[in-house]
Amino acid sequence: MNNIIPIGCDHAGYDLKLKVIELMTRKGYEMKDFGCHSSESIDYPDYGHPVANFIAENGGKGIVICGSGNGINMTVNKHQAIRSALCWTNEIAQLSRLHNDSNIIALPARFIPEELALEMIDTFFSTDFEGGRHQKRVDKIGC
Repeated sequence: MNNIIPIGCDHAGYDLKLKVIELMTRKGYEMKDFGCHSSESIDYPDYGHPVANFIAENGGKGIVICGSGNGINMTVNKHQAIRSALCWTNEIAQLSRLHNDSNIIALPARFIPEELALEMIDTFFSTDFEGGRHQKRVDKIGC
């Protein structure tokens, strides 16, 4: 199941989501698109919760996108097995994996360029958790 990447977004993240799906498909991942499916205004929790549920049930890593990244990030982090990181630089995306073992990356579509978003996705999915001293901290999160 880890080769299947769930993705969800709101209307503000729709265009970026299409670019992310294109990138990840080229890299050999199977994408599970939980929507939304247009730029028509919708409510981000309707698309964040299914991504979080998929990760909680199947493991692996996922992607969520909304205008600021905050709303959909808050939504998925309500789920016990989720450690979602709101990322706006490549270094933050990398550290979220290295030190926090994050399993969802949240992107702020209205505040980052597409090129940076795709770079962060690539970094997020190619970076392993460092473990060691960081494991006890992740354990204390309660997931």
